[in-house]
Formats: sequence, structure tokens, C-alpha cells
Amino acid sequence: MEVQAGVEKETVKERLTEILALCERDRSRLIPILQSVQDAFGYLPREAILEVASYLGMTDVQVYGVASFYNLFRFTPLGKHPIQMCMGTACHVVGGGLVLEALERVLDIEVGGITEDGELSLDRVACIGCCGLAPVMVIGKKIYPKMTPTKVDEALVNLKIETKEAARD
Repeated sequence: MEVQAGVEKETVKERLTEILALCERDRSRLIPILQSVQDAFGYLPREAILEVASYLGMTDVQVYGVASFYNLFRFTPLGKHPIQMCMGTACHVVGGGLVLEALERVLDIEVGGITEDGELSLDRVACIGCCGLAPVMVIGKKIYPKMTPTKVDEALVNLKIETKEAARD
């Protein structure tokens, strides 16, 4: 069985069949259908793009074109520990871009990517709402305030330690 970005192809097809059975076969419903698919999988697997396109009588390029236009859709799964770097005005002005570059370098992934082990994914977000703590990074639900490029390693080491401790409990 072919595995695709952590989701087995047959599982995708089965779940898509369930989702599409509840959806009106109308091109105007593309975005809500894609939202339902992403809710189910956490991202839009390639197989899902192909199935939705077929269901709506569209090409996969048309479906991908719409999905890639909107920031809310992802094409890679989230890591076990998703990292979000705020790039709102306050965070950007005080060095958020440098922190983001450090994250990409240390994790060896680009924004929107996931580490090979599936543990960490990296995303840029417009605003977290903690402007007074800028620049802000979030791992899972934990907020890391006043981030700098040199604090990236420390935050990731602490995450590893916390993960190991949680696994022991």
C-alpha cells in the first residue's frame, strides 16, 4: 500500500468518499469541501485534490489553484509539535524574520514544511495577538515571548526535554 505524507492512500480514499457523500456536487462548494477535507486530515493530501477535482468535474490544477490561493489550506501535514512564528507588524519590526530564518536553518525545513521524523512543522502566521511580547513563537500551545535567533536552540532543546519527561509519565 502506498503511503503519502503519513496518510495511507486507501484511508484517504475511504474518508473522502464519506466526506463527498455529504457534499453537493457543485463547483461553488469547492472551498467548503476543501475545508471539510482539511478538517479530516489536517492538510490537503494530493489524493484528496485529485478526488475532489474528479467529483466536481474540474481539473486537479483548478482545485490546486484555488486551494493554494488561500493561506488557510496546507499541503503538508502538521508535525506532532507545530511551530508558528508570528510575522505581524510588531514581531516583524523587532526581528521576527531573523527568528524565522534561524528556525528554518536549525530545523532544516522551510516555512510550510515538516521535519523528516514528523515531529516538527513550521508555519508563519500573520498575528498571534501577543504584540507586547514580540517577537513571539508558539510551539503547540506554549508561547515563547521575546524570541531571538539565539533562543531558538534553547526552545527546541527544552521541547525535547519536556517531550521525554511527558513520555515517562
